[in-house]
Amino acid sequence: MKIVLLIAWLLGIPLSSHAQKINTMKNSTEETAIRTALEQYYFKGIFEGNTTLLKEVFFKDALLFGDIKGVAYYKTAEQYIEGVGNRVSPEKVGAPFHPEIISIDVINSIASVKLNVKMYDYNYYNFITFHKINGKWLIVNKTLTDVE
Repeated sequence: MKIVLLIAWLLGIPLSSHAQKINTMKNSTEETAIRTALEQYYFKGIFEGNTTLLKEVFFKDALLFGDIKGVAYYKTAEQYIEGVGNRVSPEKVGAPFHPEIISIDVINSIASVKLNVKMYDYNYYNFITFHKINGKWLIVNKTLTDVE
């Protein structure tokens, strides 16, 4: 009986290792897709003031919460995107814009991203939640704070 269990255990190791590699490869592919969504739509949209790009990456019913300079902040995705479109973009005035992806964690069809975005006189830290909807990674929630 011990021999049978030992053989079963030894045969199970390569299978579980293989399964882990597949999962890691899949997460790597998904992380790349999320990174692309951030860089090509979210960051670029903020930098340029491009509402079309932002509408591509935000779920229409996404919500944003946080605080800016100690003042509570709440907006719908629509209000946020409209605000970005109505302000003078960092690109237009040549203002510094330094976005950084700190981490991306993916589990199945959800992902959590931590960002640091420095622009104008702000030093934002964001926690963004993505959900893969109809094959596309979309921002469904954003929390933010401005750190001095």
